[in-house]
Amino acid sequence: MGEILRGRQQSSPPDQVIIPPQQFQMVFKAPIPVKTLEPPLNGRSLLMRLQSSGTVHIASLAQFAIQNPDGSESSPALESWVELLHNGSLVTPRDLAPTPPNSPERIIYGRVAGVALGSVWKAEITNLTIPEPGQAISYIFSSLPGGKLGTNQNQSAPMVVRYEDTAYQAHGNYGIQYSLTLDLSNPTNTPKTVVLTMETPLKSNELTDGGVQFFEEPPSRVFFRGTVRFRYTDDSGTTVSRYFHLVQNRGQQGEPLIELDIQPRTRRQVEFDFLYPPDASPPQVLTIKTLD
Repeated sequence: MGEILRGRQQSSPPDQVIIPPQQFQMVFKAPIPVKTLEPPLNGRSLLMRLQSSGTVHIASLAQFAIQNPDGSESSPALESWVELLHNGSLVTPRDLAPTPPNSPERIIYGRVAGVALGSVWKAEITNLTIPEPGQAISYIFSSLPGGKLGTNQNQSAPMVVRYEDTAYQAHGNYGIQYSLTLDLSNPTNTPKTVVLTMETPLKSNELTDGGVQFFEEPPSRVFFRGTVRFRYTDDSGTTVSRYFHLVQNRGQQGEPLIELDIQPRTRRQVEFDFLYPPDASPPQVLTIKTLD
């Protein structure tokens, strides 16, 4: 995620793949080692941004390696993957089936498996008056049907194609890029200093006591692990890009990441970007606070 946010490309995948008519081609293949892990989690994350000159079908598959006589392992050949695609079965045991949308029953989100609509969540907030000194405002990211933080906004992308026992929406929006532009305005006659940070509040549908809630001592349960970027023009007129790798537990307040001085009756523009990482659980918020 951080590499893509920085505009870097790893050397493993080829720059171009040519697929003959009615044929198959391997785009990327990598091992999923578990023997040395504690606990032995069999997971691997992959994010690729691809463009095609025509319609293609893409499959994500996994199978056991080939055991060699000397005890080593070999990667399956393309023919083995094609055989699995045509005749293999889905991973079992299956997870709990999701609750249908707008159902009055307790929400079961289900596993996300399929094709979600969209790849970027983009917003531009113009002429945003900064909060009063000592006050803050927050914008929610990756909101859920049961976690809207009082906004009445569900940001979960709809699924265009899905397995029948998996999620109806892309809850978490994993891999989606959030791009927010803030036009911060100081309408007063005195200079103001604002700080911006990302935080992981407690999930709720409605807000109590007028704001998002946090634990005083968050439990050791990671809810966000990823890189975020701020872009802005500093006091000398230089465009600055700052990257922060954040690890936040459930219900954890964030530390100030950037600090901006805004002169009387002027504006400062800030761009905030990140790709929602797979090692995360919503919701998160971007908080703008004016210092006393």
